[in-house]
Amino acid sequence: MTSFIAELSRSWLLHAALVFVALYPIFTAVIWIITSRIFAHRREGEDQSGFYDIADADLPMVTILVPAFREELGIDATLAVLHDVDYPNYEVVVVDDGSNDATSQIALGHVASDPRFRLVIKEANEGKAMAMNDALVLVNGEIVVVVDADASLHRDALRPLVAHFVRLPRVAAVTGNPRVSNRTTLLAELQTLEFTSIVSLLRRSQVVWGRILTVSGVVSAFRLSALRDIGLFDPSMATEDIDVSWRLQRKFYDVRYEPRALVEMTVPSTMRGLWHQRRRWSLGLVQVVRRHRGILAHWRNRRHWPVIVEAALSVIWAHVFIALLAFWCLCIIVHVPPPGASPFPNTWGILVSLVAIAQLASGVRLDARYDPSVKYSFWLAPAYPIGYWLIMSLVTVRSTIPGLVVRQPRVARWSSTREPPKRHDTAPRPQRERFERDSDRAAVPRAQTLGSLAVPGPIDELRPLADASESRNSVAP
Repeated sequence: MTSFIAELSRSWLLHAALVFVALYPIFTAVIWIITSRIFAHRREGEDQSGFYDIADADLPMVTILVPAFREELGIDATLAVLHDVDYPNYEVVVVDDGSNDATSQIALGHVASDPRFRLVIKEANEGKAMAMNDALVLVNGEIVVVVDADASLHRDALRPLVAHFVRLPRVAAVTGNPRVSNRTTLLAELQTLEFTSIVSLLRRSQVVWGRILTVSGVVSAFRLSALRDIGLFDPSMATEDIDVSWRLQRKFYDVRYEPRALVEMTVPSTMRGLWHQRRRWSLGLVQVVRRHRGILAHWRNRRHWPVIVEAALSVIWAHVFIALLAFWCLCIIVHVPPPGASPFPNTWGILVSLVAIAQLASGVRLDARYDPSVKYSFWLAPAYPIGYWLIMSLVTVRSTIPGLVVRQPRVARWSSTREPPKRHDTAPRPQRERFERDSDRAAVPRAQTLGSLAVPGPIDELRPLADASESRNSVAP
């Protein structure tokens, strides 16, 4: 056993793995830093103010869509800020996807106080993608802004998002800039640094490349006609946001990133919650790469090549990194010097750490103009490449095989990173009247039922839906 480990430690394959693990993060960090600075120069300079200066009369109707499942803890704060959004013509549609808590009652309070608010109550829980698809046949806006039910949209976020749709007809989606609001633990602070210096930085870079990996599930705006063109959201995917981004771009729509559109979000504050969330993200990414691997065979999709190659190499890197760590541990057990590993910082380790810190500093500098508080998370920069990389690599390794070989479910259900609150009351959910013959019965204020949906607004103002059992992905005329 010892001789085999010693021989393997001298093999060319192991040394190639060492070179890949050392150089890949350095190469990608340098590319991200350079291309993100190009984006900042082109899109975030003072001379870009005219791009966003659009008269109120020229702004299209916007629907803010808030899908929710068991969100009684956070949905009141989410909806409260939507009463005072700086935008001249918008509505808010809340979709309760079969929650068994007080989500509907809380939403109804906002519906009663503001005529721009409407509530869709679904009898059965069918997942976020299906909930959005069911609501999209009822919206009045040309642009649909999806906001998570536990997020808080900044008052001035809509105008910069919508400007892209007004100025550029080929734009189908614009993703916003999520900010971490619950920075109460070390883990949450690390995620603050991640969203500033990894997620935000990478999206800037990918816009320069020509395609982005994914819009943000926390806040993203879509052109409704483009969503209809691709068949709406796919309910079978673990991450509908990644999938819809790729399908839009495969049909040559433009997907953009808008750092001025801020939204406060809640991130997992425990390791268990983070593991659960990132495992779903990693599984969804692998599913999407598997589904769209044919992109590499078509020259017309060449602008997507850097995204799919970077995503695939990142998954491979995580596996090689974990394999090397396991091999080093085995070397220590059998008393063989582990190649490339040292109890003291060596040249490549120091170089990787310095480049990683430079990348984090670049991201903090770019995002500090929108959220100055991110500068206070930079003190964690040395810990990021040491500990956080290991956690994310383990998540990737754990999720890759299921994403490649496990058959996708027909419907991907909601996945929450926190436990639902314990209920100590038995308050009934809002009454659901049947639309077909009970339209004269007393209904919830501004809420009436269409098939299995409790749909707000007068019935004669709704787009017709022939039958509640028709395909969830079809769009009513």
